[in-house]
Amino acid sequence: MRIVVAEDLYLLRDGMVRLIEAYGHEVVATAATGPETLDALRTWRPDVSVIDVRMPPTQSDEGLKAALAARSEIPALPVLILSQHVEQLYARELLADGSGGVGYLLKESVFDADQFIGALERVAGGGTAMDPAVIAKLLSTSSPQRGLEQLTEREHAVLGLMAEGLSNQAIGRRLFLSESAVGKYTTSMFGKLGITDDDNGNRRVRAVLAYLNKP
Repeated sequence: MRIVVAEDLYLLRDGMVRLIEAYGHEVVATAATGPETLDALRTWRPDVSVIDVRMPPTQSDEGLKAALAARSEIPALPVLILSQHVEQLYARELLADGSGGVGYLLKESVFDADQFIGALERVAGGGTAMDPAVIAKLLSTSSPQRGLEQLTEREHAVLGLMAEGLSNQAIGRRLFLSESAVGKYTTSMFGKLGITDDDNGNRRVRAVLAYLNKP
């Protein structure tokens, strides 16, 4: 994969570059400010980018704004936000176009290299990788969306883990269910959410976006 790394702290940025390259991927550019990030995304159009939220010059939400600007110009450009903070407004906007290829992880929740690289690869493939804390923050200010209120408690649990990027097998292990049982729950969820099996998009991504992107 061709990857852009945007992080203003040198040691963390350098560490991510070394880690990514150790897994056989290529870092095509790095950035330390919001404007540099947007320029790198426009220039390289990477397979995926890792972007911190708070970067110079304002140290507020420059990184996330750069990601949003780039995705408005390059639809479905894969972006993984890796931050110490949850910016609810912009995080919701990042999910709003419904195209997938997005992730939002808190730095404190990334426990090992495999987890980090796995999230990068999932986002690069058009999937999602959402931190449970981010999901909880977004849901705390959301009202129910049509279809979601029809889900059972177990279906909500399955969908929440799906939003984290877990496979059916991993969801089954977490909830002590068989993989076939998880499959039945997901099929039921898709029906209640009105998500059909067609060529217009990945059903898992669309279900996750419906779950996260509530008005």
